Amino acid sequence: MSLAATTRTTIIPTLRYRDAPAAIDWLCSTLGFEQRLVVPGDDGGIAHAQLSFGNGMVMLSSAGDDEWGRRMAQPDEVSGRQTQCSCLIVGDCDAHYAHAVAAGAEIVDPLTAQDYGGKGYACRDPEGHIWWIGSYDPWA
Repeated sequence: MSLAATTRTTIIPTLRYRDAPAAIDWLCSTLGFEQRLVVPGDDGGIAHAQLSFGNGMVMLSSAGDDEWGRRMAQPDEVSGRQTQCSCLIVGDCDAHYAHAVAAGAEIVDPLTAQDYGGKGYACRDPEGHIWWIGSYDPWA
């Protein structure tokens, strides 16, 4: 018995950003996400946003001192450490890496061939969330 819904994507990471509009711009221009839905908040922030990447998606909103926000720490509140990391699968990792470097992304791990196949690298977004970008497709 499968507990998963029949839908396009069954796992969608969610993130919080202090400057969510700037994060959306960076994720789209640097990593290649596309805006699907952006709902402005009453306070000038973002109440909810959906950004797609291929058949995947992340959802994000502005960080706040609400019940959900108190469950999550921003990377700078925990010395840049992470408890999880989102992974993007790309067709041309060399080109994606070159674009991210040219856009000024902070590279955490340089582009390297991986023992399990493909290439990959890691970068931090402007608020410290780590993103892994690689060409290895675990579904292939």
